[in-house]
Amino acid sequence: MQLILFGPPGAGKGTQAKLIQEHYDIPQLSTGDMFRAAIKNETELGKKVKSILDSGELVPDETVVELVAETIRKPEYQKGYILDGFPRTIKQAEMYDEILKADGKELHAFVSLEVPQQELIDRITSRGEGREDDTPEKIKVRLQVYEDETSPVKAHYEKQGKLFEIDGVGTIDEIQQRIRKVLDARKS
Repeated sequence: MQLILFGPPGAGKGTQAKLIQEHYDIPQLSTGDMFRAAIKNETELGKKVKSILDSGELVPDETVVELVAETIRKPEYQKGYILDGFPRTIKQAEMYDEILKADGKELHAFVSLEVPQQELIDRITSRGEGREDDTPEKIKVRLQVYEDETSPVKAHYEKQGKLFEIDGVGTIDEIQQRIRKVLDARKS
């Protein structure tokens, strides 16, 4: 099962992806985790990514897609995976579609967590991860970038009949049950 878990910053993608991973026994692939590791290890890519993220912008499509393609072709991802935080632009989505096609695979579901803006701001400012861009002003910039550049990706997958919008407000378990209902229906 190839699954994309989608939503704005603070929607709970990482939390839900970990639960999906445990329940369906497929690995989570978070571009955010990949980039955070590069930043922590102070690689050239990490330094570049940190500068971009600190300004509230998105990492260039080609850089992201190259990293994702290299990763999903590793043996541990051949039976499926959960993409968390990718694709973020139409260009990335189109490039990912081409990768799937070339590999003889298909996307099973594009699950979008829907959360109101104020709830997102509250979640991000209260999670205490210490990111430099976790101020209400920077969060609003990130959410605007998401709205302008990322949310159109939903229409791309809606046209393919792969989009499933999930109410992302509630307890972690309630949201997980909504996701499982969609995924279980897609598996059969």
